[in-house]
Amino acid sequence: MATNYSKNAEERPEPYKADVKGNIPSWLQGTLLRNGPGIFSVGDTSYEHWFDGMAIMNSFTFKDGEVTHRSRFLRSDTYKANMAANRIVVSEMGTMAYPDPSKNFLVKAITFLNHTVPDFTDNGASNFIKYGNDYYATSETNYIRKIDPVTLETQDKVDYMKYVQVNLCSSHPHYDKEGSTYNMGTSIAEKGKTKYVLFKVPAVSKKDKGKDVPALKNVEVICTVPCRTLLTPSYYHSFGMTENYFVFIEQPLKLDILRMATAYMRGVNWASCMKFCSEENTLIHLIDRKTGKQVETKYCTGTMIVYHHVNAFEDDGHVIFDVIAYKDNSLYEMFYLSKLKENKEHDDAYSKPSYKRFALPINPDKATPVGENLVKLKYTTASAVKEKEGKLKCQAEVLCEGIELPRMNYDVNGKKHRYVYGNCVEEPAQSKQIAKFDTETKEMIYWSEGNCSPSEPVFIPRPNGESEDDGVVLSSVINSDPDQSGFIVILDGRTFQEVARAYVNTPLHKDVHGFFIPQGN
Repeated sequence: MATNYSKNAEERPEPYKADVKGNIPSWLQGTLLRNGPGIFSVGDTSYEHWFDGMAIMNSFTFKDGEVTHRSRFLRSDTYKANMAANRIVVSEMGTMAYPDPSKNFLVKAITFLNHTVPDFTDNGASNFIKYGNDYYATSETNYIRKIDPVTLETQDKVDYMKYVQVNLCSSHPHYDKEGSTYNMGTSIAEKGKTKYVLFKVPAVSKKDKGKDVPALKNVEVICTVPCRTLLTPSYYHSFGMTENYFVFIEQPLKLDILRMATAYMRGVNWASCMKFCSEENTLIHLIDRKTGKQVETKYCTGTMIVYHHVNAFEDDGHVIFDVIAYKDNSLYEMFYLSKLKENKEHDDAYSKPSYKRFALPINPDKATPVGENLVKLKYTTASAVKEKEGKLKCQAEVLCEGIELPRMNYDVNGKKHRYVYGNCVEEPAQSKQIAKFDTETKEMIYWSEGNCSPSEPVFIPRPNGESEDDGVVLSSVINSDPDQSGFIVILDGRTFQEVARAYVNTPLHKDVHGFFIPQGN
């Protein structure tokens, strides 16, 4: 059955005890939060792009073998303004909102000015971030919304700009064992410079424990990386982190700031101001976490577009990092709702993702002749060839094709990993199966079921587990069979066989990312 991607979801804020089939492991105690677009039309107006939809949050709480589900719309300022007007009045990346034609000149003039220097949406429909002891719904703008992870109620609106000078911010931070969060954002034309800002939000200090103080007030800027072109910063969705380094990919998909400033009066959306520069290479920045400085060696690779880093780690003088890469930016175009309604079985315009592994020699011998490969690792065919002026041209090893939304055991984040879980994506919006991929043997095992579309698989490690894949994988599943409800499936992390499932007696909808909160956090 064809999926209707533009159908508005319905929230169910009261807790519902799901119908469990099978046996959920007794050690699995905590809450899986999931986030994604849920409202696509308001009154007579509709969003043009799937990612623009107003956020709906779902929670699945596991306790003593039972599952409780609830869902709630994010009550952002965007949501409130749109609902009060009964039309879309706040612009999103793929949808430019215009005032009601009946409104007076003053309203139209103010709307115009707001779009010349954009005040972005607080519709956090992409992921959840933890800063300190607080949880936030996030997209990629300078606004995030604090939420109650138990009730899913919307709380404070937080502007990054009050704490760190970033106009845009990644929705895929990293966390360390101490509870600190690392993230990066883009600062546009501040003091005439456009730069990328890497920052750390420390874990809650003893003096702030028990106080209602935002953890962001203690933010520390680790380093800034100048943008290679002043008014066209690179778009990025994630970055890599090892024990000693950050990996940032400055790719040839760029935001044209001047075109964004004039988009409203030209009658186009902000997404049309993204430039894919197919003739440009991709810069790879390796940054020392302790000094905040880029390493001396410069790295580049061919044209590619990356949304998701898988992992990064260090081995024998190299930083190895894995990413899901595309040859162009067609993925975003495929999520326009007009495209999704076509329900094509195959679309030749869609660039399928490749799982790529890069290897960066950290301190290569300067005496190495031009044209020589400096990667000395036996287990990868990735190369880094010395060019003139000492720059290294990197070529990736392709480990597999057609996998996206990669997740792994986060306990080995920044260390050498073996297993990755992800969605198999033959078509951009369609994922009919999820998979476990072994990076050593290159074997892949699958889970799927008829009429079902599983979400991003989230791995939860078993406490004191015996191996990297000792745990369970959670995936919320859209069931297109009208006689059955959506459910969450629990798979064994090692065998990838189903352990249990919990029917939630309500339709679930396609979402983006999830965050697991262990009981006690």
